[in-house]
Amino acid sequence: MAYWLMRSEPDAYGWDDLVRDGRAEWDGVRNYTARNFLKAMAPGDRALFYHSNTEKAAVGVMEVTRAWRPDGPADASGNPIWASVEVAPRHPLARPVTLAAIKANPRLAALEMLRQSRLSVTPVRAEEWAVMMEMGE
Repeated sequence: MAYWLMRSEPDAYGWDDLVRDGRAEWDGVRNYTARNFLKAMAPGDRALFYHSNTEKAAVGVMEVTRAWRPDGPADASGNPIWASVEVAPRHPLARPVTLAAIKANPRLAALEMLRQSRLSVTPVRAEEWAVMMEMGE
């Protein structure tokens, strides 16, 4: 199983929306690096749902329930340009894990979301996942 962090603006589509819907297509990602991360996901992988912009905090845990599929038009050769995956909520974090708390924790210094702060989808190493889960208890 792999771990990920996936960001969404809560006023566009937040954790409560995912819980209400029961599952959702994580689509609309228009960055090649983030697209490649989506294509690397497999059913059963776990992801942190991170509210960007206003809250700046991880608020819940999702499960990837379907591998990637094309999202949007293909290129001139007929190859898909973008990708999406399906996710479902697993459980909320007891405490949101804020960006400030993430930055303050030396065990998370190498977290990809801090290195590649503009990406909406980033991998999380197993040891970082454990720290994030500990912080969210």
